[in-house]
Amino acid sequence: MIVRGPYPEIAIPEVPLTPFVLERAERWGEKAALIDGPTGRSVGYRALAESVRRVAAGLWKRGFRKGDVLALYSPNLPEYAVAFHAVSLIGGITATVNPLATVEELTRQLRDAEAKYLLTVPPLLERALEAARAAGVREVFAIGAATGATPWTELFDDADRVPEVAISPREDVVALPSSSGTTGLPKGVMLTHYNLVANICQVDAAFPQVRAEDVVIGILPFFHSYGLLVVMNVMLYKGTTVVTMPRFELEPFLQTLQAYGVTRAYLVPPIILALAKHPLVDRYDLSTLRVIMSGAAPLSEAVARACAERLGCLVLQGYGLTETSPVTHANPEDPARIKLASVGPPLPNTECQIVDPETGAPRGVNELGELWIRGPQVMKGYWKRPEETARTITPDGWLRTGDVGYVDEDGYFYIVDRIKELIKYKGLQIAPAELEAVLLSHPAVADAAVIPSPDEEAGEVPKAFIVRKADVSAEALMAYVAERVAPYKKIRRVEFVDQIPRSASGKILRRVLIERERGGAA
Repeated sequence: MIVRGPYPEIAIPEVPLTPFVLERAERWGEKAALIDGPTGRSVGYRALAESVRRVAAGLWKRGFRKGDVLALYSPNLPEYAVAFHAVSLIGGITATVNPLATVEELTRQLRDAEAKYLLTVPPLLERALEAARAAGVREVFAIGAATGATPWTELFDDADRVPEVAISPREDVVALPSSSGTTGLPKGVMLTHYNLVANICQVDAAFPQVRAEDVVIGILPFFHSYGLLVVMNVMLYKGTTVVTMPRFELEPFLQTLQAYGVTRAYLVPPIILALAKHPLVDRYDLSTLRVIMSGAAPLSEAVARACAERLGCLVLQGYGLTETSPVTHANPEDPARIKLASVGPPLPNTECQIVDPETGAPRGVNELGELWIRGPQVMKGYWKRPEETARTITPDGWLRTGDVGYVDEDGYFYIVDRIKELIKYKGLQIAPAELEAVLLSHPAVADAAVIPSPDEEAGEVPKAFIVRKADVSAEALMAYVAERVAPYKKIRRVEFVDQIPRSASGKILRRVLIERERGGAA
């Protein structure tokens, strides 16, 4: 059963990304495109477009050519958008790197991407230089004063010297983010100009409520496809003002929301959980905030409802993957059509089906299976990994997401968990995310993660790692869950911890907990 969303098909132009995103920059002129939240430093739309051209000219002058890779190893800053679009303008590829990456992780990504250039910031320079030497990077640039790297300012050349580079939107890769690596080593994901232009058009068609007057918080990391596409590219295409923040800390985040009158926040579940439960929130005026969109990991209905009621704004959930540019599903921005537990219907031009993960046979309404997706936002493939690409994308273009879910009678989709993360208890499958949602509804629980724990009799049993907000016993929590789920789904083991390991996009790093559990450290 192939499911399409409630939207009409849209035309997607086959054009290079950067001229498309910045096509109205001259019209918006001095209006702030990007503001550095901590300092208030602002870049207007006209200045942004000019800087993109000047840096593109500077890169070309230094030998950067079409198809070359520049790695961006930086937190969110206005310069991130300039660098990304400068590389895009001359047919290059940006490999986006988590600023928390170690020297070893950075070296591996630089080698894998065959990066010739690296752009970073002074606090990360020592790691950047060590990794660049190990990976054979040609030149390192730094945004700010830094010994051992070429200053960012030296990249600015005459904007009129940008060469005309022929770009094939469907074939030419523009972004090379890593897949999240929550279940294994990260892989480079090839996103083309057409992929990103398509996803911008799809999001724009589904959310006509986004206006140039909106102020958007840029807390989602730009190295992640959710931040890169939705916060950076869609919002610049729409003429909004994006306020960047280099990292998430609750109080500075709340201060920034209040100080800049943020109207839209694209977030991940751990931040929404803090907005729903943390006492600090009551000290700030967040009355300008109209919409919160959650993505990157499952958001429980209880947390979504608590956040919406506390802040008096809409809380919507969407869905996507790095491999789909990333957005494929989203709840509409209409209170009457929001289903808090659902990730929403598919975006325009997006087809979905739920299938048996073993046989590929289609499943019906409200039947669990693997979600498959087909659409113009589906990646070209994994970088230098044709076998993995062939395992992930079927010959007729369906992307196997690896996520378990179902579709209801209204065409709204629900994500239950990752196929690889399901707990096998006496042959029965249990979704950790379902148990985590129950645990998070307990007033004494600040955060929770559930993993399979080896068991001689059952094979695996659910074990919960809990961050407490108030005093509560393991027995009380196990009883609380037992009252709310089928008997086979009960939590059998509990361990209290100081924090839950998460990726930068908010996904629980279950493999870290599983390795710890199987290593006998629990």
